[in-house]
Amino acid sequence: MKVKILAKKNDVHEMTRSGYERLTEELMTLRTQGRQEVAKKLEEARAFGDLSENAEYAAAKEEQAKLEDRILDLETTLGKVTVIDEDKLDTTKVGVGLRITLEDLDIKGKTYTYDLVGSEELSGAAFSAGGIQRISQRSPVGQAISGHVVGDEVLVKIPRGTRKLKILRITK
Repeated sequence: MKVKILAKKNDVHEMTRSGYERLTEELMTLRTQGRQEVAKKLEEARAFGDLSENAEYAAAKEEQAKLEDRILDLETTLGKVTVIDEDKLDTTKVGVGLRITLEDLDIKGKTYTYDLVGSEELSGAAFSAGGIQRISQRSPVGQAISGHVVGDEVLVKIPRGTRKLKILRITK
């Protein structure tokens, strides 16, 4: 299923349904509860009097600015998203929405399993799902393995050097 695209084609990003729903829920929460909480803090801070030397008011205004920045960021991101249809994913090659098992050929017997997701989906709470680490399609590993098939060996440049990985399994 595709989501209406409001951006130029080259600005569009793929995202899983769960990632899209999580970001949409966050946006709705910030628009309602988040704004209400900040408004209450601003009201309480105004009650302290002179706003020019009111630290509580300044802090509440800063919190309001951060909240509105996050809301704008989420609105922009969600407007540029194509939600992938996970039922129609091609498990013959690595792509967003798939679970990938890799063997580290530089460390005998070491394997990794990742869920490959759109980069906009990663946030602190969403970094790991069900014990499986989620990695962005734009991460060094994500970029290196995207489009490859089971059995392919890829070189990945990471901050600690270069790793040689072999794709063992691609599943939904």
